[in-house]
Amino acid sequence: MDQQYYSVDQVAELLDLHVKTVRAYIRDGRLRATRIGKQYRVRRQDLEEFTGGPLPGPETPAAGSGERTAEASTVVRVDGIGPDDASRLTTLITSSLFGVPGGAARVHVQTVHDPERASLKVVVLGDLSATAAVLELIAVMVDEERG
Repeated sequence: MDQQYYSVDQVAELLDLHVKTVRAYIRDGRLRATRIGKQYRVRRQDLEEFTGGPLPGPETPAAGSGERTAEASTVVRVDGIGPDDASRLTTLITSSLFGVPGGAARVHVQTVHDPERASLKVVVLGDLSATAAVLELIAVMVDEERG
């Protein structure tokens, strides 16, 4: 079976992320990659594991089935959030995915907190309804902190 590999630039384009973000995920060990010379390569299988679902393309069964699908990739930045609140929000989001039937399979969430900037970035990849549910949860939590 042939392995399909992606460059860091291709991964960034597929996930609608900045190349530096993808490199940071690789350095942090969140995204598995193989170093070939001075460049990283990411296996399709590792990328699908990272995103929590199949990538679009000829190998994806839904691509040729005529079934209409839609997915979203979103990066949310929450400013003015300390480490404790960032941890609480991350835990709430992660645990909420397992409370919805098929939730963890329909959406993948990664979070990164920058304590120096008091900023939390939440990367959400998944189907539209699951992504919307995660965004709504973030909105409720941010509004709760304001009020």
